[in-house]
Amino acid sequence: MMPRFSLAHLTVLGCTPAEATIIAAETGYDHVSFRTIPLGLPGEPAYPLASDKAMARQTKAALADTGLTLLDIEVARISNDREVEDYRAALENAAELGARHVVVCAFGEAARIADQFAHLCELAMPYGLTIDMEFMPFSDVVDLQAAWRLVRESSAANAGILIDTLHFGRTPSTLDQLDAIPPRFFHYAQLCDAAAIHSPSREDLIKTARTERLFLGEGVIPVAQIVRHLPQIPCSLEIAHLTRQRELGYKEFARQCLVTARRYFDRKQFEGKEDQR
Repeated sequence: MMPRFSLAHLTVLGCTPAEATIIAAETGYDHVSFRTIPLGLPGEPAYPLASDKAMARQTKAALADTGLTLLDIEVARISNDREVEDYRAALENAAELGARHVVVCAFGEAARIADQFAHLCELAMPYGLTIDMEFMPFSDVVDLQAAWRLVRESSAANAGILIDTLHFGRTPSTLDQLDAIPPRFFHYAQLCDAAAIHSPSREDLIKTARTERLFLGEGVIPVAQIVRHLPQIPCSLEIAHLTRQRELGYKEFARQCLVTARRYFDRKQFEGKEDQR
């Protein structure tokens, strides 16, 4: 079955949330996703909807005009220099805009990560938001098993795991491990493909994640196979590719991300039917 697709903000990060919403609607996406909590990286644009009232009004108007729903916001980073309590305003704003999920990543000492994750889940509960841990090989929640352990031990009803196919493919995570986790802990997924890298350094992993993600079917990540082991959940196309973004412009790049994703899943469904004959 063809997933419902969201346009991840990282795919068009130079666009404001309102602009991203309009692009998503005009190019055929079902949802849109916003990065309203910046990581603080050099050159990273910031879209503080919780404090910028004019930007928030423009975003709310764009969502209303297009009829798109906001799938998620990101990135609630757990680290030694941040307190998740500081994300309360962003959570409130996300709920006001109709978001359902919040992406979290984690760096630092394990006990602090566990404490802050549980507290973030508690903060988000009144807003009807899930808190979805994204494991990454260059973070301190490095793979699926580590994310599952954190979610399980939190005992939070709104805790979940975000599968980003890039990170799944770059870690020792397995499909058997996916199958062993109850489906209710997966609320949505992020999809992209990537080229093969043998013995990648931390810098290689980060560079690919932020600037060299590929269209589905262009690389070596078994995206369709991973999705088949997940429940029927929305899939956000997070395909940051700096060169293509510059050459094509954000709208055309977003369109090609969606066109190639639909073509990829159409082909995989056909191949699956062929295999059953």
